[in-house]
Amino acid sequence: QVHVVESGGGLVQPGGSLRLSCAASGSSASITAMTWYRQAPGKQRELVAGITGGDTTNYADSVKGRFTISRDNAKLTVYLQMNNLRPEDTAVYYCKVDLGWPTWAGYWGQGTQVAVSS
Repeated sequence: QVHVVESGGGLVQPGGSLRLSCAASGSSASITAMTWYRQAPGKQRELVAGITGGDTTNYADSVKGRFTISRDNAKLTVYLQMNNLRPEDTAVYYCKVDLGWPTWAGYWGQGTQVAVSS
């Protein structure tokens, strides 16, 4: 059983920063990608940022220049540094971990709430 646990959410004022963490455990399969998504109330879940095993990154246009994704392979952890937060960044942030051989499956965490408000 693969466990994916997010942490680091909270309430922050506009312009502030937060750092989210996502730790994976319970599998010996290789991690091919780790991706952050978010879902705001009444909206569909959307991709925020992702990073592959080769450290290729991609970002949603709305967060480029403000958010940075990174990973620590030894700790099976991915981070999302969020700077210059805006009220529209308010959402539940989810982490998805994609495993390669021999599992070839994706696993989601329970999410962490981020609220940006004055």
